[in-house]
Amino acid sequence: MKQLPNILTLGNLFCGALAIIYILHAPQYIAEFNGHDYAVTNPEPIYWASALVVIAAIFDFLDGMAARLLKLGSPFGRELDSLADMVTFGVVPGMIFFRLLRSAYMQMPDVFDVSYINLAPALLVPCFAAFRLAKFNLDTRQSENFIGVPTPAVGLLVASFPLIMLYNPYNLAHYLQNIWVLYTMIAILCYLMVAEMPMLSMKFKNFNPAQNWPRFLIVILAILAIPVLKFATVPFIFVVYVVLSAAARPAAIAK
Repeated sequence: MKQLPNILTLGNLFCGALAIIYILHAPQYIAEFNGHDYAVTNPEPIYWASALVVIAAIFDFLDGMAARLLKLGSPFGRELDSLADMVTFGVVPGMIFFRLLRSAYMQMPDVFDVSYINLAPALLVPCFAAFRLAKFNLDTRQSENFIGVPTPAVGLLVASFPLIMLYNPYNLAHYLQNIWVLYTMIAILCYLMVAEMPMLSMKFKNFNPAQNWPRFLIVILAILAIPVLKFATVPFIFVVYVVLSAAARPAAIAK
């Protein structure tokens, strides 16, 4: 029982590593369209990576809960959790962005001239995630809430993109095939992870509406949005989370 939180953390890491395998093994083939040959990547395995990120997030939630209930919190568990998060919510989102950028460039006539330099910005996501996690472990101001968007929130947001492309609600897949939209999202997410912005923690210490109204509102909006937006609910709630954090101004930064 003493190792239960760590075992759950390793479940998070296992799912993240398996997600990487699915992303790396997306098959490619050459297709002809209007007299031109195009390199096409079958995106199906990326959907499985998205599902694995969700499962990993459940493990990430349960390991913290188990540590609190069993009173087994430790510096070792904290470091192990950050190492697992780095893979699942840092490396995996970066690789998903890499695949999305590659897919977007494949729709262009000069696809065979595209350099890996064009795709390299996707790797900024794991770099900024590592910076944020290292900062989090040493920052005593983040005991109650967060400073900057936590990496699991970024990971879940990016993991929703392949599923949005699959089901294409409101033709949103069109925007995820635009290289400038992808570059802009990469820049914004990298900034949000390291910005000195107080962000809400979604942990309920009590159910006092006056103290938890932003959290209740996020949960209610998510429930209402799912039937309408489906997988697009994730980016919608992400934006709501950032906006409400800015409005609520949680006391995360000690002056």
